[in-house]
Amino acid sequence: MKTDILVIGGGASGLTAARTAAAAARKKGVALQVTLLEKMPRPARKLMISGKGRCNFTNLKPWNDFSTHIEAGSRLVKNAFYNFDSAAAIAFFEQEGLRTVVERGDRAFPASHRASDIVDTLVRSCLGEGVKIVTECTVTDISFDAKGRFLARCADGSEYRAQTLILATGGLSYPGTGSTGDGYRFSAAFGHGLSPTFPSLTALVPEGYKESGGKALKGHIPRETPLSSLGAKLCGVQLKNIGTRLYIGGTCVESLFGDVDFTDGGLEGPLGFAMSRKCVKALMNGNKACVELDLKSGVPDGEFSARVTALWKEQGGRLRNLLPRVLPRELTAAFLAAFGNTVKGPGTLAAALRAWRFPIAGFVGYERAVVTAGGIPAPEVNPKTMESRFRPGLYLCGELLDIDCTTGGYNIQTAFSTGALAGQSAALQLCAES
Repeated sequence: MKTDILVIGGGASGLTAARTAAAAARKKGVALQVTLLEKMPRPARKLMISGKGRCNFTNLKPWNDFSTHIEAGSRLVKNAFYNFDSAAAIAFFEQEGLRTVVERGDRAFPASHRASDIVDTLVRSCLGEGVKIVTECTVTDISFDAKGRFLARCADGSEYRAQTLILATGGLSYPGTGSTGDGYRFSAAFGHGLSPTFPSLTALVPEGYKESGGKALKGHIPRETPLSSLGAKLCGVQLKNIGTRLYIGGTCVESLFGDVDFTDGGLEGPLGFAMSRKCVKALMNGNKACVELDLKSGVPDGEFSARVTALWKEQGGRLRNLLPRVLPRELTAAFLAAFGNTVKGPGTLAAALRAWRFPIAGFVGYERAVVTAGGIPAPEVNPKTMESRFRPGLYLCGELLDIDCTTGGYNIQTAFSTGALAGQSAALQLCAES
């Protein structure tokens, strides 16, 4: 099967690349066939589950603020962002008939709070531009035919030939959605390298949080590992407006304020995810990591100590009576399990509440990580076009690249931006040659 532009991967970046390529060619009055291959039964399975099914699809911060939330690859994203920024993403969905809303932290969602509406809109727009979408089509190998065209061979025996190829296969996170690292192998065949990959925006597992079965748990700890007694007491607790400090090798490397969730995976929520990248990388490099929670970070030390001392006297040092006055009730059992034998007076109690330390044993892996850190190195891609510096006619975009961001809509927007620039560049190049 012959096509002009072949897109492999039907996620956020792939759908955007295909739609933008077809639209750019149409505006130039050139008839180009764009074909998108997706291995799953329907496109954008990962997008469907983003934001717990609500899909925080972009963030309206201007570039100077937006870029501070990009952990790696900001130089590669900048041109793509200015070409198709957050406002352009919102305008696209609104023009396609999907209402959007902006919530706290400049985060944009579909007004319906259904991720499926984002996916349906992208697919409908692609089809409206004449893009051919082929699902349940797993590409196994990419090479060249006798005419120098890209040749993609598929598991079902089909073959696709194209002048231009866009790789949008994603990374390794949530492999159940189809992201299994295929693009790393495909791009390596064209000479591309790979920055070390690791899971990011994932649960951190404190020591003693999971049943060890008599073995030391460290590194990748599967989410399904049973909770320990302490883990069961903490699981489900959501803490609002607290302070956190991340220690790597005994040095505080990050201090944050916000919300933390204890889940069946471990430490999650906005702050858990925010600390996970540095923490996972440190653990993989053999360093020790510890998360410290300050449950009363909004209260001055002197004022808080005086309050605890007064409560201690009032309750005669009875912790079970005192703790509900200074802790969320659902956290009391876990606090007693962790500190019941060490709290001897108001001073040690105040200190424990201001610095509850959780040495980190490991992390939940790609099976439930929101994003993959690492990927195709930024210097190997032209930031003005997203074209490979090694192979003309090859474009790369999305999570396949060494680009990852914090939570808040930034990762999906970078997928939209890099996909749009790749699709536009590929189409305009072919239009110029026709």
